[in-house]
Amino acid sequence: MFCVPALTLPLAFFILCNTAHAHFGMVIPSRDIVADRQQANIRLNLSFSHPMEAVGMAQDKPAAFYVVADGEKKDLNSSLQPATAFGQQAWSADYTFARPGLYQFVMEPAPYWEPAEDCFIIHYTKTYVTAFGGEEGWDEPVGLKTEIVPLTRPFGNYTGNLFQGQVLLDGKPVAGALVEVEYFNQNQNYLPPEDAFITQAVKADANGVFSYAIPFAGWWGFAALSTATEKITHEGSLKEVELGAVLWSHFVDPQRK
Repeated sequence: MFCVPALTLPLAFFILCNTAHAHFGMVIPSRDIVADRQQANIRLNLSFSHPMEAVGMAQDKPAAFYVVADGEKKDLNSSLQPATAFGQQAWSADYTFARPGLYQFVMEPAPYWEPAEDCFIIHYTKTYVTAFGGEEGWDEPVGLKTEIVPLTRPFGNYTGNLFQGQVLLDGKPVAGALVEVEYFNQNQNYLPPEDAFITQAVKADANGVFSYAIPFAGWWGFAALSTATEKITHEGSLKEVELGAVLWSHFVDPQRK
């Protein structure tokens, strides 16, 4: 992505980007609905990738990885194990559900240096898993620096459903936020006809609310980008930091009898 300033705000300015070749933080569970107590274990895969193009980037161990349920935060960083995603360094963790509830898994990565953009990238990434019928709290923010709060329940959705979310920065709605959308092309079953199809793009309204209709089944990622006011030193020079509010949600085709 090549980015230029689009709008100056008191705390940050938002950016317009060439949406091809977008980066996405990724937290993908083996299941987002856990209904059977005999199958209460899941595996979560964490990476930093170009999901539609199935291209990975080496990711250092996240600065933080945790789960929020019933208002309680539990640190999971010690459970992370080295893994690979699209041939690059990634991470994985196993988790066992003990009680019903709605679980928000969050990754806060170490800053990633991107030479092509001459900036650091930090994508605050989250996904949701419902266990044993627990659903309460899916529309509540975690309290991240920047995040997408779903307005559509982020699980149990059919292909074709309209997904809506609200973009927050420092807990406040972001008017006109640009949201990039990509499919996790895990098995490389889809081939975009042109580069313009790799990353979809929608703009939020005055309240930071965006909408996107899901065209086919699988995991879909939504990323709202901003630029932090703080900079990070790289080789003696201060560099800008791209902040990403990233949310992943799974959509399925209905089963026929």
